[in-house]
Amino acid sequence: MLIDTHCHLDAAEFDADRPQVIRRAQQAGVRSIVIPAVCRDNFQTVRDLAASLPGGAYALGIHPLYVLQADEADLTVLENCLQAWKNDPRLVAIGEIGLDFFVPEISTPALRARQEWFYTRQLDLAQRFGLPVLLHVRKSQDMLLKHLRRRPPIGGIAHAFNGSFQQAGQFLELGFALGIGGAMTFGRALQIRRLAAQLPATALVLETDAPDIPPAWLGRDADGRRQPARNEPAEIAQIAQELAGLRSESQDAVIAQCARNAVRVLPRLKGLLPFN
Repeated sequence: MLIDTHCHLDAAEFDADRPQVIRRAQQAGVRSIVIPAVCRDNFQTVRDLAASLPGGAYALGIHPLYVLQADEADLTVLENCLQAWKNDPRLVAIGEIGLDFFVPEISTPALRARQEWFYTRQLDLAQRFGLPVLLHVRKSQDMLLKHLRRRPPIGGIAHAFNGSFQQAGQFLELGFALGIGGAMTFGRALQIRRLAAQLPATALVLETDAPDIPPAWLGRDADGRRQPARNEPAEIAQIAQELAGLRSESQDAVIAQCARNAVRVLPRLKGLLPFN
């Protein structure tokens, strides 16, 4: 029961061969793909795409990298979509939302404050509609946690997590799981690999973030040099194998546990999948 809990399947990088990408994922054993929105322009797109897939799911939100071009009207559109589609079983979360303090262009004090405003408003919507969140977590763990602690538990997934063990524990205490994907497959990613190996089995979910964060085995030329590469949801099977090796567990056990974790933090997934 492979579940890719974070895949931008609507991205332009897949426009030329999206049906083939989906077929390869299904052949690799992927039974569910969660497709997060990033801005108002793709709310309908991710919903339609999820509806076209067996086990397809989607999330709606405004990504921190898009706050420069967003305004309060975008939040109104988000709220209206959530209201209109609140009974859609494929709508599993608010996302992708969060904070990005890594990209210089949006990390000035004023733009950090703007990011926080969008983030907190979307946390309010998550509370109102009773949905978990898919969090963008880049150099921003403590601020994300600060705002989460001010509310009743929301839960969800801290996507592409690369914080400390202490921060990981704080997200877990708030009902989150941590997304693990291609970054973990690089030998030099020591912190992520330690987290993947040592955190409780109940802490982790699998993700690709495709077309981004390609795993180590993609994009190498004949001399072994890195080249630009497109990630795909089918890669999650080998990502699971890499995680199993780090944890000294079987691949089947890791896949099963990560699927249970995904359904725990994104409860609507259970209705889309043949869980007992």
